[in-house]
Amino acid sequence: MEEEPPHPPGSYTEADHPFASRGGLKLDRALAGSGIDVTGLTGADLGCSTGGFVSCLLHRGAAKVYAVDTGYGVLDYRLRQDERVVVMERSNALHTAPPWQEDPAAETICAGGVDVVTIDLGWTKQDKALLAALKWLKPTGKIITLIKPHYEQPRDTPTRRGKKAPKPEPLTLQESHVITQGVLDAVGADASLGLNVLGWCDSPIRGAKGGNLEHLAWLERRA
Repeated sequence: MEEEPPHPPGSYTEADHPFASRGGLKLDRALAGSGIDVTGLTGADLGCSTGGFVSCLLHRGAAKVYAVDTGYGVLDYRLRQDERVVVMERSNALHTAPPWQEDPAAETICAGGVDVVTIDLGWTKQDKALLAALKWLKPTGKIITLIKPHYEQPRDTPTRRGKKAPKPEPLTLQESHVITQGVLDAVGADASLGLNVLGWCDSPIRGAKGGNLEHLAWLERRA
C-alpha cells in the first residue's frame, strides 16, 4: 500500500501511521516486541474489520493476506483492490475453513497453511480464537493475538465487560496484567491447543470504544 520506506516496527504514532485503521499500531508494536519478520510471508487475519492488521502486515512486507470477517463492505477500499489481499467477507472465523481445505487445487501454495495468523475477534475468548487460528497455521507458523482482559473474565465478575453487560470502570494496569498472564498460562497448559507462548506486550493504544487496556501475545505450535 505504501511506497515510502517504513519506520522501524513499533515506531509509528496515531498521528503518523500509514495503516487502514489505528488497529495497525497494535500489531506493529507486537511485531517489534516479538521480532517476527513477515517479509515475503503469507498471513491470515481473523476479524479483519477495516483492515488495520491487514495493512500492517502488507506494510511490513507480507506477500499475501487472507482477510476474514463476519461483516460485509467493512474492509478498507484500498485493501479490497490490493491483489495481495484475499477478501473473505460474511465469514465467521470460528467456523470458516481455509479455502484450500475445501478446494485444495485452488490454493496449492498454502496447502500446508499460512506462515502467520493475526487475531482480533472482539469478545471471543482466546481458547476459541486460537483453536480457529490453528486451522490456518502451518506447523512452523506463528500466531499474534490481541487479548482483551475485560472480556476474558468470568461473566459474574464485576469488572467483566460483555455484549449486554453494564459498562464497568476500565481495569487498572495491574489487574489487566494479572488477567492476561492467567489467560496465557491457561493457553500454555491446554494440551488440546498445543501452543507455546513466546511473549506478550501492552498495546500502544487503548480500545477505541471503552478505553480499555489491551495486550498482544505471540505463540507457536509446540514441537
